[in-house]
Parts: sequence; structure tokens; C-alpha cells
Amino acid sequence: MKILMTYNMLRDGFAELEKRYEVIFPEGRSFTYGEVFERIPDYDVLCPIFDFLVDKPLIDRAANLKLIANYAVGYDNIDVSYALQKGITVANTPGPVIAPTANLALGLIIDVARRITECDRKLRKEDNKMKVSLIQNLGDRITDSTLGILGMGRIGKALCKRARACGMNVIYHNRRQLDMEEETKLNVIYVSFDELLTQSDFLSINAPFSQETYHIIDQKALSQMKPSAILINTARGPLVDELALIKALSDGVIRGAGLDVFEFGDYPLPELLELENVVLTPHIGTQTLATRYDMIKAVCNNVIGFIEKDRPIAQILKP
Repeated sequence: MKILMTYNMLRDGFAELEKRYEVIFPEGRSFTYGEVFERIPDYDVLCPIFDFLVDKPLIDRAANLKLIANYAVGYDNIDVSYALQKGITVANTPGPVIAPTANLALGLIIDVARRITECDRKLRKEDNKMKVSLIQNLGDRITDSTLGILGMGRIGKALCKRARACGMNVIYHNRRQLDMEEETKLNVIYVSFDELLTQSDFLSINAPFSQETYHIIDQKALSQMKPSAILINTARGPLVDELALIKALSDGVIRGAGLDVFEFGDYPLPELLELENVVLTPHIGTQTLATRYDMIKAVCNNVIGFIEKDRPIAQILKP
């Protein structure tokens, strides 16, 4: 079996894989699409990272490809439907990303609500010393507030547990309602999408990216939210219409936002950088060293499990 990696990092984490098979890594940080396109006919397994495009032309050229083992929980970088049609197995790494992403979402909720980063920025400005005031730096409490979760998958459920521990009430909207037993266990209430928008004090986006969820939070959705509401996005940038969000934040349509992902790539639009009521992080939902190694282990387990049939793999059965 020949395995092609599109990325090169934390190589010691791939030791077991390299002992068993022929594994090719790029010399630098990553292969370009063109470099992979040239090499792919000779390989049985492709291990792309989350931002590497695996499209129809690449799949068609991959004559021997049997497995795509994605280094990510999301798989919108892969044409999964076409890969499955061609008899190629697709796997991802859902387990390791759950806790760190849920932790970051909760951190953004607290940060924006209590204006932690905003106050930090004020204190650092030598020409604008922060006045000690009883009301100037008032934030919002999260205890007894309502958190709305859009997308009650693994990460949504993990966030729910953390929010409940903080004394938040949790409502959710999902493509499919959870069964009553699970709702009772999580202590959550299913609502319609419109109800989610109008009732949430905090709205966390934890849904996957697809054609159906593109711009699911648009100008209309934002206008339905409370003026005091705070939007959190740790999922995928294009779920939010970033231009509409900028206008909503500027005009006071909603209170604030905490964003780890952005619509147009890895960087926010410049207008977002000028807003005090926004906390921005550069897609760090899974960026802890332990998580990165856990994700590598999950990729290796997917590859070895697929080849040796000696362990379960995180197989994607449909887009």
C-alpha cells in the first residue's frame, strides 16, 4: 500500500504508519494541488488536510485510490458523493475535535458576554486609559440566559453539557430532532429555526457546511435575533453572511459576535477588525498540541483499520 500525505507536520505522530507502509510526505509544509495531481495515480491512500481540495478531476485521475483519510472532522473539501460513487472509502477525525472546539465556543461566549478581550484592548491603549466606572464596562451574564445551538451533533452536544454546567438554558435546532430520551438526558428543548433565532440570547453555530447551510445566518436571520443577542461561530465561515453580519453589528441589530472562522478564507473582512463588539480567533478550534496529535492518531487508525481490518474507522457513509 502506498500512502500520499498532502501535509508535513508532527512527523513523530505517524511513526506507526511509516513502519507499516510506504508513506510519502512533502518536503516542505504541504504539497500543492498540482503536485498531488501528478502523483496520485500511483497511490492507494490519500491523506489530505482540511483545506486541501479533493475534487472530481483529482478523483478521476486516482486510478488506484481506495481510501481518502481526511485530517479534519469536516469534509467539505472533498467531493464525498463522487468518491463514494467511484467506490472510494472516505474517513474523517471526529473524536479528537469535540472537546477543544466546544471549549473554544464556550470561551467565546464568556469572552464576548463579559467583554474580556474588549476591556483588555482598552487597557493596552496608552492614549485611552480605561476609566474605573460602575457602568462603563458592564457585560452580560450567561447564567440563566438562553443558549441556542444550531446543529446538535457531537460538538453541539458537548457545548450543551458545558453550557448547562454554567447555568444556561439550552434550546436547539437540527435537521432531525433528537429522541426524547437524549433530549431529557441533555436537558434541551427542540425549537424551529425561527424560534431559535428569536429566543436565543447566545446563538452558537455548530452545523456542517453544505449547500443547504450556506448563509443560513443572513440579513433576514440576523434581523430576527434579539438586539442583545451574541452570535458564535466555530463551525464554518460560509454559514454566516459576513457582510450582513458586519452591518448588523455596526447598526446594533445584535449585541456582538465571537468568530473562529470566516467566510472568505482564514482572515476576516477588514471591517470586522474595526468593531469592538467582536472577538476574533484564527480558526483555533482544534489548535492544541494534544489535539493535533490525537487527530494524527485518528488518521493513522483510519488508514490501518481500513487496510488491516483490525480496528474501527470513522467512515463517512454519505455527504
